[in-house]
Amino acid sequence: MSSSQDAASSAEPSQPVHSPIEDRDAYLAAVRAIASGQGPIAIDAERASGFRYSQRAYLIQIFRRGAGTFLFDPPAIGDFSELNEAIAGEEWVLHAASQDLACLREVGLNPLRIFDTELGARLAGLPRVGLGAVVESLLGIHLAKEHSAADWSTRPLPQSWLAYAALDVELLVDVRDAVANILKESGKEDLAAQEFSAVLEREFKPGSRGEGWKRLSGLHSIRGARNLAVARELWETRDRYAQQIDTAPGRLVPDSSLVAAAKALPESKHDLAAMKEFSGRASRSELSRWWEAIETGRASEDLPVLKGTGETLPPPRVWSDRNPDADKRLKQARIAITGLSVKLNMPLENILTPDLLRRVAWAPPHPLDAASVAAALSRLGARQWQVDATAQLIHEAFVEASQEPDVVDETHS
Repeated sequence: MSSSQDAASSAEPSQPVHSPIEDRDAYLAAVRAIASGQGPIAIDAERASGFRYSQRAYLIQIFRRGAGTFLFDPPAIGDFSELNEAIAGEEWVLHAASQDLACLREVGLNPLRIFDTELGARLAGLPRVGLGAVVESLLGIHLAKEHSAADWSTRPLPQSWLAYAALDVELLVDVRDAVANILKESGKEDLAAQEFSAVLEREFKPGSRGEGWKRLSGLHSIRGARNLAVARELWETRDRYAQQIDTAPGRLVPDSSLVAAAKALPESKHDLAAMKEFSGRASRSELSRWWEAIETGRASEDLPVLKGTGETLPPPRVWSDRNPDADKRLKQARIAITGLSVKLNMPLENILTPDLLRRVAWAPPHPLDAASVAAALSRLGARQWQVDATAQLIHEAFVEASQEPDVVDETHS
């Protein structure tokens, strides 16, 4: 068990020895200790993103006042249902909760109430919301982040990594209190609670395997249905192999290499091997695998077509030609929401997501009034505080936009 006192005002603790909890007896003892503590539960998880295929947690850190700091080895422990039962009713404090909730839920840790210090800092108007920046701004402590991109599947974990991981949660409750004070003083407690609940309610599901290839970086540069079929086969082949050996796909062959091969459509395995753009750890050792994917794509009768769904809006840059009235509504509403952003000292995208504003501008409700705009925003997923803050402004902006005279292009008259 790893235990320490409340974090002091220095980012260089007095070199405590941190040992991850790896067996059930130590785990159950830690559960009892955490349950006997007081106040919120600070929790963080370390994954091996960029190294492993899975997004599982390879270290889970917990701090609670009156209990101390505990570092758990999830692969060794497996199921965390006893811990979840002991603390599920308490407030859990996470920084950027949406990044960790999925891997926590995977091991049975499912909070009912959270305080997200990253999201809270955004709502509070802090200019920088990374954990290190927030800790330095609110607590006056410089928090080194040199191990944030480490391969946490490494075993044994170096002591310096464990100390880094422990400090992340030891400071988190103090950060929570400082952010909560700012939110209270600025009258944002209720809207913050709505945002935290929305994060919890959001479904964290992996993307559809059938459509995952469309996230291939650089795909937009590929022309031709046959080339797209090859790109799809290469991506899906790499994804299957990466999952099989639990390695991040980009470490095997980078996206840029798959795109280059799909564009070039090499005529033989030898031509593929000769491509200087086709690189990566497995570009040569698994050459037959990639060549087979290319041949499959070449022969496929299921040729993909990249096109938007019926729900996809055109980019705003073409609105003036495609839908001039919507273009005027969007521009006028942006001005209004920008003013509200300044007034509330809050990022524009947290007041209302750009996509949501575009949708209501493209197809406004009829009849057009503040109540119908509010109903449309709610249907599109806006939180109640967002509806209350923006519906009237958007309505007024749309009315003003409808009164703007059309601009006549005299060069074509």
